[in-house]
Formats: sequence, structure tokens, C-alpha cells
Amino acid sequence: MFLSIDFQSDVAIYLQIVRQIKASIAAGTMRSGQLLPSGRVLSGQLAINPNTVARAFTELQNDGVIESLRGRGMVISSGAAAICRRHRDGVLAERIGGVLAEAWNAGLDAEAIESIVHSELKKLSKTTPNVHVETGPAPASEPATANSTTKKEG
Repeated sequence: MFLSIDFQSDVAIYLQIVRQIKASIAAGTMRSGQLLPSGRVLSGQLAINPNTVARAFTELQNDGVIESLRGRGMVISSGAAAICRRHRDGVLAERIGGVLAEAWNAGLDAEAIESIVHSELKKLSKTTPNVHVETGPAPASEPATANSTTKKEG
């Protein structure tokens, strides 16, 4: 698991963790049954307060994305992928809808907007997505780790 925390962001750190874990699950890089590092371990890796990680884990539990396995820790729940894909799709639809509304309100007609969208999709189709789906399930016995953090300087 790779988490990148931007300490200068307006987005709360716990929400950055929640969003990145959900995105990883939606993309298939984290899978059902995969253990998360303990709150203490993750907070140490990210150099943040353990309460921040606890808050992120609580939100993920409330959303049905992770669950507590007695004696093992937090694990990605069986229905997490569908939940996270719906969340991702909703967030993207809202953002794309905002950009389309901006174009519409700027006076572009449907044909001009479609032309721009088609052109941009054509460019993107020639690139490799940043998300790389792992093949096969992640072992449930090994917790995911935060491989690195990003601290953006202002």
C-alpha cells in the first residue's frame, strides 16, 4: 500500500488516508481480506498522530470498507471493492459534471463540448494509466504498508 500525505493540503490528513485507501481498493491494488497495518505502525510510517489513523479507520469501518478481525487487526471487507468503485464513480461524475457545466455556462454548445471530450480521451488512450491492477489476491497474512509519504513544502 502506498500512501502519500500532503501536509500542506486543505484536505484533512485522515480524509487523505480514507480517499487513498478507497481509491486503491477501487483500482484493485488492495483486495478483500488484505490486512492493513496497525494504526500505530501506520502512524509511525506516515509520521502522524495515531488518533488521525484511528479516525480514518473508523470512517472506513462506518462506510463498510474495512472490518476488525479479532486478534488480527483491520482487514478489507468482502464488499469493499463495490463500495469503493461506486464512491470513485460518484466523485468522478461530480467532478466531470462540474467541468461540463463550466463549459456549458461559458457558452460552448454540446457539439463543441463533445469535440473537446473526444479529443482529450483520444490523447489519454495513448498513455498508460497511473493505476496498475495487481494480478491475483493479496495474501491475507501480510499487512499492507505505507511505502512512502510526500511532504510538500510551501
